[in-house]
Amino acid sequence: MTDKPGTPTIYEWAGGAEALNRLTEAFYGHVRKDPVLAPVFADMDAHHSQHVATWLAEVFGGPTQYTEHHGGHQHMATKHLGRRITEEQRRRWVDLLLDTADEVGLPSDPEFRGVFLYYIEWGTRMALIYSGENPPPVDAGDVPRWHWGQTPPWQPKAEDPAS
Repeated sequence: MTDKPGTPTIYEWAGGAEALNRLTEAFYGHVRKDPVLAPVFADMDAHHSQHVATWLAEVFGGPTQYTEHHGGHQHMATKHLGRRITEEQRRRWVDLLLDTADEVGLPSDPEFRGVFLYYIEWGTRMALIYSGENPPPVDAGDVPRWHWGQTPPWQPKAEDPAS
């Protein structure tokens, strides 16, 4: 499903690259001090917040720079393999990100926040799946693209029974 012609993308509605960079910079500043999340991100690369902003930009209809410069969906998914993220950590990540969205002034209208939260919930639950004991195969699929309408549910590719 795509947006109606002339409708701003979620990326544009959020405020573009500047808003997403502001969000992730403030968010990961909080993460470094958070007792639940700091251990998960202890070895975080200095550019991590910028990479997440680039990912979110692509997810929300902005430039495809994450795919072009960082390896797309496959790269993002492999970053979670073996991390054993807990539900407590996932939930804290969501709550802290939503609090930070308020702090940095992302749009607060229900349509934007509904779509934003829909992706954040979906994405963090995918991180749980990829970080768990039996993750699905990581494919080179496209970065998921969120629109104002609903997105069909993700389905892992069936494993080839011959392998």
